[in-house]
Amino acid sequence: MKKIKKLALLAVSAVMMIGTMGCAKAEVNEKDFLAAVKEKGVLKIGTEGTYAPFSYHDDQNNLVGYDVEVARALADELGVKAEFVETKWDAMIAGLDAKRYDIVVNQVSITEERQKKYDFSVPYTVSKAVLIVQSDNELVKGFEDLKGKKSAQSLTSNFAGLAEKYGAELVGTDGFNQSIELVLSQRADATINDDVTFYDYLKQKPDAAIKIAASEDEASESAVLIRKGNDSFVKAINEAMEKLQADGTIKEISEKYFGADISK
Repeated sequence: MKKIKKLALLAVSAVMMIGTMGCAKAEVNEKDFLAAVKEKGVLKIGTEGTYAPFSYHDDQNNLVGYDVEVARALADELGVKAEFVETKWDAMIAGLDAKRYDIVVNQVSITEERQKKYDFSVPYTVSKAVLIVQSDNELVKGFEDLKGKKSAQSLTSNFAGLAEKYGAELVGTDGFNQSIELVLSQRADATINDDVTFYDYLKQKPDAAIKIAASEDEASESAVLIRKGNDSFVKAINEAMEKLQADGTIKEISEKYFGADISK
């Protein structure tokens, strides 16, 4: 009987020892993640590749875009090579969980829900909802002026709800370009979208007779998405991003794609 108990105790001890070793190994892996990335000399980055002007392919099929250039600059700052893994948005975060790549750089908005499971870098994109009207429109100067006016919106977007909140009559469209067309043809008085989309449109069509009449105070921020448990890696990412902000690198990339600084 004593022999059986002794064997049982030894078995339990062995299991506990294996568990402890497993935890220690996981802890080492987490602490050494930054070192491992630098040792490999490669930073694997999840991005869509079909999301212009952030991550897309140009006429020569090169992967380009605002997010792509920010990610390359980040990798350079860390002293490693950027390697992109193109993934559909629906599978983007699952791919990070599965360790298919080290980070995601794809306009991932910082939300409380995501912060529970993931770490974020300092933001590199800040966007606000803006009210867009014809350049010579002096009747709609603020969101409150939308009451009783027509606002061209994709009916499934959050911006449609915002327009309704201010009392606008919705005119349904297939997207931003069609919304702008209705504003320019005076079939709608205004449209609401984010300022980043506005700047991108104006970059492509600088002569478009549109302007921002007003903007919401609350901003949405996008940042690099990182798995939790890699504190030294997150710190290194943040230090690199802050340096790229301070030396004007991200501002320069932003102005290249949008004609404006969307990083602040």
